[in-house]
Amino acid sequence: MTTYGLLVFDGAEELDFAGPWEVFTASAMLRDHADTALLVAEHPGAVRCNKGMRVLPDHTLDDHPPLDVLLVPGGNGTRREVSNPVVLDWIRTTAATAAWTTSVCTGALLLHEAGPARGHRVATHHLFEDTLRARGDITVVRDARYVVDGNLVTSQGVSAGIDMALWLVGHLHGRDHARAVRRYIQYDPAPPYLADEPLVTVRETGEAATAAP
Repeated sequence: MTTYGLLVFDGAEELDFAGPWEVFTASAMLRDHADTALLVAEHPGAVRCNKGMRVLPDHTLDDHPPLDVLLVPGGNGTRREVSNPVVLDWIRTTAATAAWTTSVCTGALLLHEAGPARGHRVATHHLFEDTLRARGDITVVRDARYVVDGNLVTSQGVSAGIDMALWLVGHLHGRDHARAVRRYIQYDPAPPYLADEPLVTVRETGEAATAAP
């Protein structure tokens, strides 16, 4: 059994935790609900996320079961939480006993400030790479969606957390299982507006057509 604990706080980026949550819970379902995913917050009551979504945590920092996997999301709220000694102490303590510590986007900032990311190779949101590198005692990898360094797994921004979570369930439960999870959530990225490719649309007849962006 694997217990996933996903930290949430005011200003957390929604997809940073909701994307991995979907992967972890789909994985649990395909394993006959052998695993558990939990949202953990400093206080009980609703958390208002970065884009306005409100979520209710399952546990607070002091009443959750032992966690095998800790996930720290990013978002504008990390700028505040980086000075929150209660949350930082919890991250430090929880990471010391968890089998895996993970982050998405600027969650890497909290892992750096709390300690688990110091001296490690990490990924973070592309707009935050220089800022994080300037904090010192950390190596920011710029060309990888996610980075595995020991039992620390960090990912770039927002949607990259899905890739990271799929790698993790594959490492824990096998590649075939990860492929089944990926198929179940129909994760097969095909963005319609790529930066350096023409827009491809499909007419009602099913005929492919190329249009100007």
